[in-house]
Amino acid sequence: MGSFERSKKRIQLWKKALIHFSLCFVMGFFTGFAPTTTTSSIFSGQPISYRPPPPENIENLDKTTTELATLNRSLMSEMTNESSSLSSPESSPLLPTLTEENSEEEEEEEEESDHMPELSPRKLVIIITTTRSKDSSMQEVLLRRLSQTLSLVPPPLLWLVIEAQSSAPKTAETLRKTSVMYRHLTVKENFTDPRAEADHQRNLALNHIEHHRLNGIVHFASLSNVYDLQFFDEIRNIEVFGTWAVAMVGGNRKKVLVDGPVCSSLQVVGWRRKDWSSSALIMYSRNEEINIAEMKNGGGGESTGSKALLPDEINVSGFAFNSSILWDPERWGRSSSVPHTSQDPIKFVQQVVLEDETKLRAIPSDCSKIMLWNLHVPRNLTFHQR
Repeated sequence: MGSFERSKKRIQLWKKALIHFSLCFVMGFFTGFAPTTTTSSIFSGQPISYRPPPPENIENLDKTTTELATLNRSLMSEMTNESSSLSSPESSPLLPTLTEENSEEEEEEEEESDHMPELSPRKLVIIITTTRSKDSSMQEVLLRRLSQTLSLVPPPLLWLVIEAQSSAPKTAETLRKTSVMYRHLTVKENFTDPRAEADHQRNLALNHIEHHRLNGIVHFASLSNVYDLQFFDEIRNIEVFGTWAVAMVGGNRKKVLVDGPVCSSLQVVGWRRKDWSSSALIMYSRNEEINIAEMKNGGGGESTGSKALLPDEINVSGFAFNSSILWDPERWGRSSSVPHTSQDPIKFVQQVVLEDETKLRAIPSDCSKIMLWNLHVPRNLTFHQR
């Protein structure tokens, strides 16, 4: 009996749930057909119409909305005033310190920029090196040694190497192994006189500079030269011409010859050639006030010498010049009636250097230091591999 009663109760519960579900379904179905303006009540059976709110309530609603709008406007104005006060440096308690720090930093940067020197680009240094066709045994060694020196010079630097065409391939291979920017020029002519060969090679290099308008400071560097590296910084300051003393040293000859300018009050006033092995001195100057006694004081010890107006020529490694004088001599006060430099440019340059000492810049400025040495290397040296 107990199990029968429990199943009977379950059936009654399911019936109630179905009846409730069907009632809800019918109510929703008929509610969908009702008009939008009125709603019908199932319980009363009478329609209920929608009534709008009275005008008094509408006015009160409008008042509240306007009050809310004015309140929002006042709040927005207060917020903008606060933000502007925070952005202004006068009202903010934190920003004054920041602006003061920024102004101090700007002042320090301006002071540093005022103290910093104006950087100007370095001038191009054009090194001209001539070779001898009969010096093949020592030429490679001397080229390597000079290239090591030039590789230590700050750029820009251009190395012009001139030689006979017969030995060009071997030299080109040597130059390719260096870290120096170079141009390799060759000469077809054959010479028996080493001096004539060197002048021809120098003229070829100067014609190359003139043709390509290579703007820089030109210096003739022998393969036997030894340099103080400060020398290259000094010659970059040359405007027109520069000159310096050259010490020619020969180890096996036990001879030291110094050839260079004479300075007085930082001006080049003459030339001198001092042989330190024999204490012989030759003085060249147009100024009659400069005498040999003054030169003896600078040379040290007793010396004998003579005086002449001008030397026949100066050491080609003892001067440098601005390359623009080759194609624009009038820029440097030269007359246009001067013969064209392409005829014999090396003689032209040497003549210009000797004839006007006022345009010369001494290196160093007081002629008190030797920065270039020319070592005499015997030409008959040979190397034997073991």
